[in-house]
Amino acid sequence: MTKAKLVCQTPLYKVMLVREKNVPVPEKVIRKPEDAAEILIEYLKGADRKHLVGLYLSSANKPIAIHTISIGILNSSLVHPREVFKMAIMVNADSVIVAHNHPSGNLEPSSEDIAVTKQLKEAGKILDIELRDHLIVSDGYGYLSFSERGLI
Repeated sequence: MTKAKLVCQTPLYKVMLVREKNVPVPEKVIRKPEDAAEILIEYLKGADRKHLVGLYLSSANKPIAIHTISIGILNSSLVHPREVFKMAIMVNADSVIVAHNHPSGNLEPSSEDIAVTKQLKEAGKILDIELRDHLIVSDGYGYLSFSERGLI
């Protein structure tokens, strides 16, 4: 009788979603970019560095989660589709609206913003999680919607 050899130790993991806190959000359906912008401008109010956030929506277009995906430096942040859609999968979101702030107040998208949005749109198609919009928001200056501009 031979004993089986243990070749390697493989770790076992458990994935958990931890609610940090609740944020007051108007009880409404997101019908247009302005609805999402209202929520995200308030969420990012006072941020002095670039934040990329996701507003995750149910199939009824109601917010089910807000998640800070990355915090960058004054004028840049890292973004990868994996990080955007990880939370969407965990909360069973039907769609996502991403947003980032421009602390400078300039709402015009950079070429990098446009390229990242296209990459996120394609990744969402593969995962069957729609990227509904990408917003640039700024305290006191309002917002810019990629969908309203035809950039998505």
